[in-house]
Amino acid sequence: MLGACAGAFCWAFFFLMNAGLDLLWVKAPAWLAAIGMPAVVYPLAFCVVGGVAIGLFQKNVGPYPDDMNTVLAEVKKTGRYEYRHLGAMFVGALLPLLFGGSIGPEAGLTGVVAGLCSWVGDRLKFMGAEMRELANAGTAAILSAIFSAPLFGLAAPLFGYADDTDGRRHGGGASAATVVSAPQVSKPVKTAVYLLSVAGALGAFMLLNEAAGGGSGLPHFSAMAVGTSELAWALPVVALGACAGWLFHGFGWAVGKLSARLGDRVVVKAVVAGAILGVLGIFLPFTLFAGEAQTEMLAQQWTALGAGVLLATGFLKVLASQVCLGLGWRGGHFFPLIFSGIAIGYAAAGLFGIDPVFALSVSTAALLGAAMRQPLMVALLLILCFPAKAVVFVLAAACLGAAVPVPKAFSRV
Repeated sequence: MLGACAGAFCWAFFFLMNAGLDLLWVKAPAWLAAIGMPAVVYPLAFCVVGGVAIGLFQKNVGPYPDDMNTVLAEVKKTGRYEYRHLGAMFVGALLPLLFGGSIGPEAGLTGVVAGLCSWVGDRLKFMGAEMRELANAGTAAILSAIFSAPLFGLAAPLFGYADDTDGRRHGGGASAATVVSAPQVSKPVKTAVYLLSVAGALGAFMLLNEAAGGGSGLPHFSAMAVGTSELAWALPVVALGACAGWLFHGFGWAVGKLSARLGDRVVVKAVVAGAILGVLGIFLPFTLFAGEAQTEMLAQQWTALGAGVLLATGFLKVLASQVCLGLGWRGGHFFPLIFSGIAIGYAAAGLFGIDPVFALSVSTAALLGAAMRQPLMVALLLILCFPAKAVVFVLAAACLGAAVPVPKAFSRV
């Protein structure tokens, strides 16, 4: 039941987000064009307006939502997550997405579901320690539904983090997680709760998506061919993806410096982010938005765009994501990074004449490996995105990407 509710909530969030995006980015521009507003200026104008709205929200309500690793660490440590500001978390997660932010919805959704589960657990705590596992099970369920990746959803709450983008976890695995202070539950019970929650979440999400549409999740590719050309060009494709992943840290450091110079002026920061995002969106429209819905569009258009546009889109979307995250457009980074890897993979397929699905799997894994610094988590996240024969290449590319050294200065501002 818990998993089904989490899956239904995830679908409802995506449905609401996609309906809002259709209204604000399809219908509204058509109305404005009819009264004479040039369509080319719409991304800049609307992203700046979004910056004002997001900045005012941050100033008057607070910095919501927390990032996903913060939520996972808190649930791992205490077995619960504060639920007093669930409405603020929901609105704070939705606003940047509606205004075209290059961020993912996972941060807000994870916090809201963990908070709701904690609220239920607090009211049923008389039933014993099993109720204290609701927040952990809820986060497993919602992550599985968001990414359509059950193994990733199961692993992240157990480890207490999803990646190492902040450079604070070097050991990896469960040993690096914070010690649990919540009452303990037997492993068979915990395993059953987690598996049932994940199954319920995926089932509800897929059922609603099939019946009513409007949902989302990670893309799925098939029919991958691997020959001598693909193997010969594998390392250059890995290098392209890993370079973008390395720049994720470099861009984050640069944006952090800019944020420090702007001080506590949260509205100014959000408007600056909106202006940068809007300018990028005028010239490279795919740098806008989270990327999960745009992946299907890119799959249909990549051959017409050309390798140069695809490479620019992939690398600059990494920049756009860090600009949003560093200047107050709060959210997650997984969906934009995956889209960046896919754009770079399509560019590599065009440049080198290799199978596109092979190029996508290798470039995306290398990018995420360099950014997340956790090859196993990368493999668990992407395992259902690509055919079974891609698993070994995904894991190898993620390991190579994670092996790229990142200067310690990039983790400090």
